[in-house]
Amino acid sequence: MENNNITGEFLKPMFGGIIRHYDLINHVFTFGMDSRWRKNLVSRCLETGHRRFLDLGCGTGGLAVKIAILSTNDSEITACDFSREMLGIASKKAGKSGVKDKISFIHADASAMPFDDNYFDCIGISFAFRNMIYRNPSALKNLHEIRRVLKPQGSLIIAESGQPEVKIIRKLHHFYIRTFVYLAGSIISGNRQAYKYLSQSAINFYFPDKIREIIIKTGFSHFNYYPLFFGAAGIYHIIK
Repeated sequence: MENNNITGEFLKPMFGGIIRHYDLINHVFTFGMDSRWRKNLVSRCLETGHRRFLDLGCGTGGLAVKIAILSTNDSEITACDFSREMLGIASKKAGKSGVKDKISFIHADASAMPFDDNYFDCIGISFAFRNMIYRNPSALKNLHEIRRVLKPQGSLIIAESGQPEVKIIRKLHHFYIRTFVYLAGSIISGNRQAYKYLSQSAINFYFPDKIREIIIKTGFSHFNYYPLFFGAAGIYHIIK
C-alpha cells in the first residue's frame, strides 16, 4: 500500500484477515527466534516484581498467557486488542493453557483504553508497537494513553522488530523481508496487502535513537534498548 498514514480502519480488517496463520508465519519467518524473544520479554516483565500487567495489542495472547503461567496467583493480568478475532484466539489459547481465569480480555484501541489513570504496574507490548506508532495518525494519542494508564515509575517493556546497525546486515535483513517474508506470507495467508504493509513497515521502521526521541518527548523518564539478533529485533525497557 502506498499511503503515508496507516489508520486503524486499515489495520483492524488486515489483522482479522491473517489470523489463521499468524503465529505459524511469525515462527517460520524468524526461524523460531520469536519464541525466545517473547520469553525474554516475559522475563523482563516478571523481573520488575509488579502485580498488575497489561498485554497491549495482545494479538493471539502469547505474552499474557506466559505471564499468567509464570506469575504469582495475586497477579492481575489484562490482555487488550482492537481486533475481536485476535482476542478470540487469545482466549482459546489461555483456555488450553489452563489460565483463562487469570486473564481479563478487553476489546479496545490503544488510543482510548477503558482503564483508570496510573492503573498498571507494567505494560508489555509484543511486536505490536510498530503498528501503534509507525505512520499512524494516532501515534501520539497511543503513547499518551499508554503513559496515562501506567503508574509512576511503572515499566513499559516492548519487543519489536528493528534495524541492524551494521549496514550490510541491514541490507540483507531488508532483502529477506522484501522477498521471502512478503512473498511467502502473501501466499500462506492469502492476503497480499497485509504482508505488503508488514514488510514495508518493518523495512522503514524507526531506529532506536528515533524511538528514544519520541518516547522522551512523550514524557517518559528513562529509556533502555537491548538489541536482539544483530538488531533485527530489540527489547525496549521504558520507565514512566
